[in-house]
This record gives sequence, structure tokens and C-alpha cells, in this order.
Amino acid sequence: MLTEKVRPSTLNGIKRRAKQLKKAYSIHHHEALDIAAKEAGYENYNHARNCLTNKNLSISKHQLFFTVYWYDRESHERGRELLEIELSKPLLDTATKNELKYSNGLAEFRLASPDHFVSDVVIHSKQAAVEKICKAVRALRFMEATGLKPSQDIFAAYPEKDPKNRLPKTDHATDWYDPKTGQFILIDEPYPNSVFNAEREAWAAKHKWSLQPSKWPGMYFPGMSKLYVATDATTGYDFAGLMSKIDNIPQPLTLENWTGTSAEGHETFYSPLCKTPQDKNRAVAKGTIYRTPSKKTAPMRYWDSVDNERRPNAKMSVENHQLAARMIKAIEESVAKPRTVNNRLSSIKSTLEDWFLAEHSRKITDLYDYFYYGEIDGNDPLISQVASSKGVVELLKHLKRLLEECYVDCEPLRRMTGKLTTSIKLTSKLL
Repeated sequence: MLTEKVRPSTLNGIKRRAKQLKKAYSIHHHEALDIAAKEAGYENYNHARNCLTNKNLSISKHQLFFTVYWYDRESHERGRELLEIELSKPLLDTATKNELKYSNGLAEFRLASPDHFVSDVVIHSKQAAVEKICKAVRALRFMEATGLKPSQDIFAAYPEKDPKNRLPKTDHATDWYDPKTGQFILIDEPYPNSVFNAEREAWAAKHKWSLQPSKWPGMYFPGMSKLYVATDATTGYDFAGLMSKIDNIPQPLTLENWTGTSAEGHETFYSPLCKTPQDKNRAVAKGTIYRTPSKKTAPMRYWDSVDNERRPNAKMSVENHQLAARMIKAIEESVAKPRTVNNRLSSIKSTLEDWFLAEHSRKITDLYDYFYYGEIDGNDPLISQVASSKGVVELLKHLKRLLEECYVDCEPLRRMTGKLTTSIKLTSKLL
């Protein structure tokens, strides 16, 4: 089904649009190509092919795709947003895979193949999906135009690396560096109404930093936030050259000038460089995978989850959950054990609470407070038992037996009881 009218910007985009038109209106393929070309602003398909084929022949273009899937919980509609862009050089010549992970916007995508970014998270609406892609593309265009790379030196943003020297009124800041010189570059994108320029100019003068707004609308929220560039002015760095590069970046991609395509449902998109079975597996967004229970385990969430987190395929009674909670809280309050035991118990009770909520219906769980948390009753008999290390060991063993009796033997349970076994060994050293 044809979901909406789009404006293709590439030859491949016109071809994909033509397929949609052909299917929706049962027309000939050549007719669909001409209609799609006209939507893109050309006279017909031949005109589009000639213009787009001859455009910038001196520059080598490299395709890159972005895919985000979405699901609206109110309307129960679901879809896929896809954008194709062209880069002047291969993606990994702009930044390594590791550097991409530290880039604001791009860090929310996974590089499924050399020409395809996919978001594993299913977004809550179509608009949010489009905005997510736009934000990532803006960050990529910034790196492509400037040659800057994400910096992991969190203290470099402060003159003399002192957090007290923080840029006043900074907001939505990102850290970058020039790989040719090692120069640190701070990109700050506050809302204009929140910025007191005189205070910031005084800061720059005091610390001998360059600080200048850019003509380019920026990465964070073009039209609402304003991009400032700041760096140490005492190193001889070509700040004017950097500002020229940033000022001349083309208009940033936003919801208003979106050129991507939409599709109903969560059918996986496979890019041109997705060829092997392994490539096709990587192209699948993890949040779209429907997971099924096995004899021993059940998924914590059947779909719309990045991680395949699982629990025992069994149900522990409410009474036993409450007993387990009492044991854990009693042991946590005991001083007759190593302090590291509490770290393991904290993880265990968090997981048990998740299992409790997954095992029982909302009708039942709503009847109970979060009994895995809060203080234990001071008169609870378990308090006196854990006054000694021997008592703590016995209660840890009791908790382990309870879990093994209530749940089927499986990897999620073994991970949990393994933490109890370690806690028993650590506490036993005090005997």
C-alpha cells in the first residue's frame, strides 16, 4: 500500500518510489518511473537519469542508508523509515566504527553493513523515527565537512582541564578533536534565549579561547538551538579555517525537508552491500525480532527489546517471592558478612522483581507494593539469624534452595544462584 507521497533525491530512490506507485495503482513500470521522476522535480525518468548520472561526475559518491522502525502504541500502527544519502568518501574514511559509537546521534545506530545504519530500538512514533535519522545525518555531515572526530577526553572542554573553568551557560555540548593537529574543539548548542553573551565572551577572554557562533544551524535542534565553536586560541590552530568549513555545511536535514521513504510494517530493509546470510542477519533490527519461549526459558519481552533477556519458564508463588525478599533484606542489613555480598544481592533482588512482574498478571502484581525494596520489619525473626556469619551462610543456602525448588534449571537461574554460591564462599571465610 502507498503510504504517502515522498520526494526522491536519488536515482535509486526514484526506482523504489516507482515500485510503490506501480503496486498501488496497477500501472506499467515505465509509467510509474515517469511519475516518480516528476515527483522528484524532473520532466520524466530519462531526464532524471541523465541529470543524476551526470551530476558531480568528478566526485566519487558512496551510498549510505539509515533505517528506523517504529510502533505507535495508541494507534497500533507500525512502519519503517528509510533514508538514502550519498557521501563524498567511504563512511569508514570519515570515522572508524569505534569513533562512530561516540558520536552523538550516530551512537544510537548500529552499522549493519558498510552502507547501512540500523536502529535496534523500535521508536514510539513515525515522527520520532524520522527525527532520529535526521539527527544522525546532521552529525555525520558535520564530521564529513570538518574532518573532526569525537573526543573522549571529557576534561579537555575545560581550560587547564579544570571543571571550574566550564563555559558559562553551556548546553547540548559535544567534544571533538582535529586528528591532524590533536586540537580539541568544543561544540556548544544552547538555546539562544538562555545565553548571556557578555558572560561567555568574558570567559573566552579570560582563558584565551576562541568562541564564535556559526552560520550553520547545527546538529542538536536546528532553528531552535544555536551552534557555537570554542577552542584554545594559544596554539596557533586555524580557527578561521574551521569556522569556514562549518559555516558552509549545506542546510541540515530536518523533519521539514525530509526526503526519505516510508513503508508499512517491519519488513527488513537489505542494502545493496548486504549479500551474505550473515549480512542479512545483521540487517535485522533487534527490536523487531519476535522471541518465543522454550521448555526452560521465556523471554522477558516477546518483542520490542534490544536484548534477548530471558527468565525461567516457571512461576514462583507470591508467598515465596515475599519470603525471598525478606531473606535478601535481612542479609543486606547484617554486618556479619563481606560488604561485597550486598552488590550481588542487589542484582539478585532487581532480577527477582522483574521475574515476579513477568510471572504474574497485572491484576495480581498491583495488589502488592515493591516488597523487594524498603526496610525489613525490625521484629522479623530473620534479623536475629543473620547476627552471625554462620547464620548468614545458612540463610544464603536457604535462599538458593528456594530458588532451585521453585524454578526450572536454566541459564538465567544458574547465573543467579552462582552469585549466591560466591556470596556463601566469601562469608564462609569469616567462620
